[in-house]
Amino acid sequence: MSERQRLTRHGGRSGVQWPRRRVLGLGGALGLATAGGLALSGAMAHRPASTGNQLRSAVPLPEPYTVPLPFPPVLVPAGTSGGADRYEITQRRVSAEILPGVRTELWTYDGTFPGPTIESRRGRPVTVTHRNELPVPTVVHLHGGRTPAASDGYPTDLVLPRDWPDPAAHHQHPGGAHTMPDPRAVTTRTTREYTFPLDQRATMLWYHDHRMDFTAPAIWRGLAGLHIVRDDVEDALDLPRAERELPLMIADRAFASDGSPAYPSLDPTLRDRPGVEAPFAAGVLGDVILVNGAPWPIHEVDAVRHRLRLLNASNARHYELQAVTDEGRSLRLLQIGADQGLLERPVPHTVLPLAPAERYDVVIDFAGLPAGSRVRLVNRLGSGPTHEVMAFRVARRARDDTRVPARLADDLPTWRRSEATAVREFVFRAGRMQHGRGWVIGGRAFDPSRTDVRTRLGSVEVWRLVADVHHPVHLHLVGFRVLSRGGRGLLPHDAGLKDTLSLRPAESAEIITRFDGYRGRYLFHCHNAEHEDMGMMANLEVT
Repeated sequence: MSERQRLTRHGGRSGVQWPRRRVLGLGGALGLATAGGLALSGAMAHRPASTGNQLRSAVPLPEPYTVPLPFPPVLVPAGTSGGADRYEITQRRVSAEILPGVRTELWTYDGTFPGPTIESRRGRPVTVTHRNELPVPTVVHLHGGRTPAASDGYPTDLVLPRDWPDPAAHHQHPGGAHTMPDPRAVTTRTTREYTFPLDQRATMLWYHDHRMDFTAPAIWRGLAGLHIVRDDVEDALDLPRAERELPLMIADRAFASDGSPAYPSLDPTLRDRPGVEAPFAAGVLGDVILVNGAPWPIHEVDAVRHRLRLLNASNARHYELQAVTDEGRSLRLLQIGADQGLLERPVPHTVLPLAPAERYDVVIDFAGLPAGSRVRLVNRLGSGPTHEVMAFRVARRARDDTRVPARLADDLPTWRRSEATAVREFVFRAGRMQHGRGWVIGGRAFDPSRTDVRTRLGSVEVWRLVADVHHPVHLHLVGFRVLSRGGRGLLPHDAGLKDTLSLRPAESAEIITRFDGYRGRYLFHCHNAEHEDMGMMANLEVT
């Protein structure tokens, strides 16, 4: 039996490559819903469908709540001039201790996982020079950023390693022999400068690798970090801050017997052959929950309000988060923000769904809990070790000068259906392709040379999104408002301005947005990273 077979919960070693090729037909292997069946989605969508198989780690795992919660370092600008900040980040391999007593080789931004956090001010431009010292090409995407197309991290705009073969000499695309050619790709050797104007609302963004066909394994190996944007609107509120503001990157992983991140790639070198072993085509799940790179950590808090800035950086795992005391009492998670910043008004939750790439900003109040109390943040969709996420230990009583106002922000867009110049529908589902099954949008797998949607700068559009299984749909460049789900009202967590929408199985939803900011070529795609790598992306051209 192979190493990877020992790591999988479910057997099966057969490999299927998922090339980006012409769609021949749509398949039903994953229990696809028909259009008529969408009306029945309410009964089947209370919990997500299976998003793939789970890997089982081959090393001893620590007991939950024994490792302190770490925080990524805040990056210091390499220079400041003309009202702009300049940063430098090196992408490199390091050996780090993720599990206690176990060394793990990671691919990192500046040697840490998560990568260093960048803190910015709204409207103050930032340039980040990335240097690629990894063995494969990379691309950096600032997820949620209002970014010019040249710096958005299009999947074929690669930063090539120093010793990567000359693509012209080998008659292949720079990303690898099996990657579709893109005549518009802009590649660089070793370094690339990304410019982020950050003319957007205060929020927590994140940056990650976005290389075509290989996004999922690159993120799995460690290429992800946080970028926080602040502004005067948010600063004027008495929200928890400093040590009571906690950025939390939640991600699942599994570990091989040598401590390395276990991942079922068809090509473990990530050089040529994209795709995963067939049992994991719907998504790769790990059996270890990491928060800021630590397994099931614990954090000491005062008995006051804290602000939790939540990011689901998992490839495919969904969460339903609940804060529970050891006595079984649930604490309220008061949502104050979504992907793209503050809500108009707070929304209370007992359970908060969190799909891959979604961010939620919540306030939790530990007041009234005696010193020594423990509050666990659990995942109601998990079982065994994946039911646990992290814990808080209440250390002491303290003075609390914070409050959450009844009205948070007045600057959210109010687009109306009557303004829409187009109404479009996109179906996200599994599809049969020339060499096997993959994931498609509107019946077509991703092709970088094809324009799927063309819209004019400033246009307001309504999009209807339809899913077969669970798909977190992400739009680059713009935020959007959710109009409806299944022709009915919104769910409580749909409030605010979002850039990622969690479509539940057999569900349809409508969103509205204005395509403003910049012209150029952008993407929309499923943020289940395995779905994305296997074709579920489309091109958006803003003219």
